[in-house]
Amino acid sequence: MLLAVVAGCVLGGAALFAHFQHPGISFGSGLYWAITTATTVGYGDVTPTSAASRVVASLVMLTTIPLLASVFALATAGTAVAGIRRILAMHSRFPASPYRLVIGMNATVPAILDELVAAGISVVLVADVDPVGVPPEVHHVRGDPTDEHVIKSARPADAEQALITGQSDGDVLVSSVLVRKLAPALNIVALVSSASVREALGDLGIQQTVSAHQLIASTLAKSLEAPHASDMVAQLVESDAHRLIELAAGTAAVGKPLSAVRDEKSGLVLGLVHDGKFTLGLADDPVIQAGDQLLIAEPLAPERARAHRR
Repeated sequence: MLLAVVAGCVLGGAALFAHFQHPGISFGSGLYWAITTATTVGYGDVTPTSAASRVVASLVMLTTIPLLASVFALATAGTAVAGIRRILAMHSRFPASPYRLVIGMNATVPAILDELVAAGISVVLVADVDPVGVPPEVHHVRGDPTDEHVIKSARPADAEQALITGQSDGDVLVSSVLVRKLAPALNIVALVSSASVREALGDLGIQQTVSAHQLIASTLAKSLEAPHASDMVAQLVESDAHRLIELAAGTAAVGKPLSAVRDEKSGLVLGLVHDGKFTLGLADDPVIQAGDQLLIAEPLAPERARAHRR
């Protein structure tokens, strides 16, 4: 709005100055004079020579110069505020919808965040990192993930699920203790490598622990046993044609073996989740019980697959 007012003052001043200047000058010369006056350059090659043109010059100087100064001040203040919001991790609002909580930072977290954002999942990240490297769709709580006050500000009790990682297994253990204290019912996945830490996490009730190195090693080992095993895993986790979901088995499935439910359900039933533990159901054929969940690879419609890729 200020720029529009400045433009109006410059154009109007140029027209009036050209009209009242003696001897008369063209509108182009009047516009040149108005611009040099508004920007305080004032070369002095075009100057008011009549009383009326001096009045016009005074009005142009009293209006356009402070208006332009206000525009520059607002632009500078806006840049400063954006920088401060970035530094203080205030660049995004806390998601209103249910969200996934990612605590800590290591080499795998950026790729995990990208995958969650691509899937349209709301994410809150707790990590002491520069917000510039965090996707704008992710709400970033900047701070030490082993500090209880920082964890509390991420509202873990409102999250659907949490992934806890860190620079060391000790950090993961401390963060897990704090999250379990603040959100006893939250489903937690911890990324660790030490067997003793995995055992300690199990004592906390965190049964879902993953070792990235062990997972890669196991996948490569299976690839040596079956050459296309790695292709199967890659398609399962990377394909845009389907998504992995956990669904309640439902009362109709209670009492039935998993093999029978596989025949009834649409999509590929990968396995069963019972008491927080997952089983493929290959060595045995477990019977579905109340509260069990099914892990399913659900095909996506073509338009949803395109949106997922975007």
